[in-house]
Amino acid sequence: MAVAGEDFSPSARESELLELAYQYALVHGLTDLSLRPLATAIGSSPRVLLYLYGSKDGLIRALLARARADELDLLGRLPSRNGERSTGLDVVAEQIWSWLVDTHHRGLLTLWVEAYARSLVEPGGSWAGFARATVEDWLSLLAMAQPAAERNTAAGRAGRSLVLAVLRGAMLDVLATGDVVRTTEAVHQQLATLRAANNRTSGQADPADVHATE
Repeated sequence: MAVAGEDFSPSARESELLELAYQYALVHGLTDLSLRPLATAIGSSPRVLLYLYGSKDGLIRALLARARADELDLLGRLPSRNGERSTGLDVVAEQIWSWLVDTHHRGLLTLWVEAYARSLVEPGGSWAGFARATVEDWLSLLAMAQPAAERNTAAGRAGRSLVLAVLRGAMLDVLATGDVVRTTEAVHQQLATLRAANNRTSGQADPADVHATE
């Protein structure tokens, strides 16, 4: 029974087990997660995991929260603003893309895709809301990179939605093919188009046009 004022923060052992389970999930995925092999791999037992998380679904929800924490950590470290000036969608998108193609993050991204897809197929299960929350996280970051006057306009919403679609599609391509060179060229081409459109809107010369006239 819950007691008012009781501290329900996880113990050091519980935090350790969750981290070990998360590292296991990055390698083996979550779709076919079985408690017994997992418990053996992390030095625990199914009984302990059920005690801590109530059920396998409870454990999956905890692991999804842990994966989202990694995602939010990325978003928090990207400089979406430079003082009071917005950095720009193209700059932030390039920073995100560099992170996405880093091979050290391949396990997290594969897990993210798995959870994203399952939350669409099983919207009422332990995966519920994962895809939507992820989209909102990324759109919020991209919004902060836009000028304040543009951020809440239809054009601003469409612009960051387009950038998110480009990054997500290219990321899926890299995960499927491993072709970083081709996908990076495609992303940079799209961002160059965005940059040129922004320069025209703000009255600045397109760098490509400047070089062409020199």
